Formats: sequence, structure tokens, C-alpha cells
Amino acid sequence: MLESFDSLIAWLALHPEWLGWAIFLVACIECLALAGILVPGVAILFGLGVLAGGGVLSLGETLLLALSGGLLGDALSYAIGRRFHQRIRRLPLLRDHPEWLDSAEQYMRRYGVGSLLIGRFIGPLRPMLPLMAGMLDMPLGRFLAVSVLAACGWSVAYLLPGWATGAALRLPLPEGFWGQAGVVVGGLGAWLLLSIHSGLRQQPRAAALASGLGAVLLVGLLLGWKYLNEFDHGLLALLQSERSPALDSLMVLATRLGDFASQAAVAGLLVALLLLSRQWRAALFAGSALLFTALSNGALKHLLARTRPEVLLDPLHSYSLPSGHSSAAFAFCLVLALLAGRGQPPRWRLTWLLLASLPASSIALSRVYLGVHWPTDILAGALLASCWCALCMAVCERQRPLPALAAKAWWLIIPACAALLVAIATSALPEALLRYRY
Repeated sequence: MLESFDSLIAWLALHPEWLGWAIFLVACIECLALAGILVPGVAILFGLGVLAGGGVLSLGETLLLALSGGLLGDALSYAIGRRFHQRIRRLPLLRDHPEWLDSAEQYMRRYGVGSLLIGRFIGPLRPMLPLMAGMLDMPLGRFLAVSVLAACGWSVAYLLPGWATGAALRLPLPEGFWGQAGVVVGGLGAWLLLSIHSGLRQQPRAAALASGLGAVLLVGLLLGWKYLNEFDHGLLALLQSERSPALDSLMVLATRLGDFASQAAVAGLLVALLLLSRQWRAALFAGSALLFTALSNGALKHLLARTRPEVLLDPLHSYSLPSGHSSAAFAFCLVLALLAGRGQPPRWRLTWLLLASLPASSIALSRVYLGVHWPTDILAGALLASCWCALCMAVCERQRPLPALAAKAWWLIIPACAALLVAIATSALPEALLRYRY
């Protein structure tokens, strides 16, 4: 299998005109029932992303091809399940491994349409859940709506790292970039692995451990950002090289979601809705995590007084470290993910955190793309929010775990918060586009 993978990558390197089709087909197979379990699509997609980032395809083209292929795989799996129903269990491969369908059916019946969103990021479940949705006659409109949303996050999570690696290898980056990037990635990776390990083992102080380790990493970043100059300038140049009018509009919209007015309003709405639902402890957790993140972010900005990159024609004059957009977005999304994970198995709690990190990361990266923050600014903001969220969760659950929110509470919270964010972000959008011109 590895030899075939190496041969495919080598052939595509010599015939880049086929790379787009390869990304589309591999993404389709990765999401196709049964085939997605047998084919190591994650590794192949990373390799294809590296080739695409080497100058063959733009980031938008790469993500669109992966999104389209993933949606086709979902649609075919759903159609097969809808057409054959329980007769699928007679297939030779499924007769030998009935647990594949049994696990998908268990998740589908327990979590309903939400399983399509969460299961997208769990390898063995990803290709089986659309098949099970068809077997259980899930309405087509509901399936398509959730499938599109899940595929958008999936394409970014699986293709962006490879594409960014290929682009970084292509560009003439500053000397010392890779060494500094290795230090940053190594530190973040160690923190994530230790936090995930303690979470999966359900250690009593897993949240406190994650908060403490994150705080150590944050302090190191706040004290050492001056020694990461090549990393900051290299990554900023990488994202600036991809600027285009169409992508500018999307990034300005993303950054508007993280503006102070947007985040303050949606944070207040979230706490109010939790209080309205009589979720007192959940409201205390959410309010304290969001408030402490905002206060500490403002204090650190004025203490460190770091200047912003000189990219915009009309530069912003406030300080940049840590990024307020990054800390606010991560705090809000992580609060929702931690609440959603109450009462669920460890793997599902981690999946909720991964899903929450995708929109928060988009808002954070938009700040670097638009040239108003350094990469270390947004990393510091994300770490700051993560530390406060984990610490507040550890304090709130010191005596007993937080109970899971009822489904009716989520049907109130998610639409209301999303509508408010979109309404604020889209208001005065033309003026915002002018503000972030370069």
C-alpha cells in the first residue's frame, strides 16, 4: 500500500495536470461507504495537498475539489443505503465485519443528524454514517444540509495542513524559519498530545492539566515572541502571497465574526440563554471563561505593547499581542464545545473540540491573512482562551460534573447565536472591506 502511495505521488509530481482530478477522486473514495475504511485517504490527501501547495493549485481550488469529492462520496453512500436498506448487510465484507454497520447505527440512533457532523472526523465512522443515513431513510434535505456543513470543515482540516506545507516549501522563506516553526509546532503538539491522552484516559484532573500545560506554553510564547521573528515574517509572507479580491471578501467576513462588538453581543446572548434555560452552572462556566479571557487579553496587550505588521494602507494603531479576535473566537467556540461534550464519551468530547476549533481557527487566520496580526499573536490568543476555558471547567466540575444540556436548549442556543453573529458581521461590510485594503 505504501509503495502504491509513493508511486502515485511521484507520478502526479511529473503530471501535475491530473492533480485536481486526483484530489477529487481520493476525497470521494475517502467518504465512500466501505472504500473509505480500506483506503488510507488521510495520508494520501496530505501528500496531494503538499503537491497542490507547491504551486499547482491555489488554496481555494484545492479546498473546493476536496469538498466536491467528499460530497459526491456522501451522496453515493446515502443513495446506496436508501436503495438497498438492510440488504447491504449481506455483502461479503460486511458479513465479516458487522460491527462497522452496528457502530454507525448506534451513533445515528443516539445522536441523530448530529452524528453526521461529528462522525465526519472519526475515521471508521466517516464513510459508514451517510450509508446508515440512507438505510434509516433520513430526509434528503436534512442529510444534504448537514453533509455540506460537515464537508466544509472536513476539507479544511484534511487539506489545509498539506497545502500550507507545500506552499512553505515553495516560497523563499527567511533563514531560520523551519527551526523556529519546529519549536512552535513541537510545543503545541506536546501540549495537545498530553491533553488528549489525559482526556481519553478520563483522568480526574484532565482539564486542570490541560490548563496548566497551556499556561506554561503561553508564558513561553509571551516571553519568547521576539526570538520567533523569522517564523512570524515567513508565515505572514506565505498567507499574503495568496491574497485575492474574492478571498479578501471571505476573510473580512470571517474577521468581522471576531470583532469586539460581535463577540461581546454573542457572549451576552449565550449566557442569557443559558440562564433562561435554568442552566445555572453552565451559565457560570460560560460567563467566567469568556469574561476572564477578555480581561486578561486586554491587560496583556497593554503590558506587552507589541506593534502590528505594516501591511494595511491605513494601519490599526492598537497593540497586537495576544490577538483579541483569536482569543474571543476560541473562547466562545470552546465554551460551546465543552458544554456539548458533557455526558458523552471521551472520543466524542474531543471531536466536539476539534469541530469548534475550525471556525475559531478561520477567524484567527483571517487576522494574519489581512495583515493586522503576527502568527504568534493568534497562537497566544488561542492558548489564552484554551487555558481559561479548561481552568473554568475544572473549577465548575470540582464537586460534580456539569450535566448535559437538553436538546431543546441547543435548538435555542445555536440558531440564535449564529443569527446574531451573521447579522452583525454582514452589517457595514463594504466599509470593512475598505478598512482592510492593502
